[in-house]
Amino acid sequence: METVQFKTNIKCSGCIATVTPVLNNLAGKDNWEVDLQSPDKILTVTKENLDKSEVRVAIEKAGYRAEALS
Repeated sequence: METVQFKTNIKCSGCIATVTPVLNNLAGKDNWEVDLQSPDKILTVTKENLDKSEVRVAIEKAGYRAEALS
């Protein structure tokens, strides 16, 4: 399993509701979370053979920004 974190502009439960189907489809239910308490709204995704750009593109298609953290 690989874990990647992204700085996002996902800021509320409504935003999470919007990205939930996208992330569930991409990584699987329970394989991702957004830390709304963090100032950077960190999205953590865990998946086999994870492609950072695939996650970023999926989040952007849902209308949000995602910047991979190194």
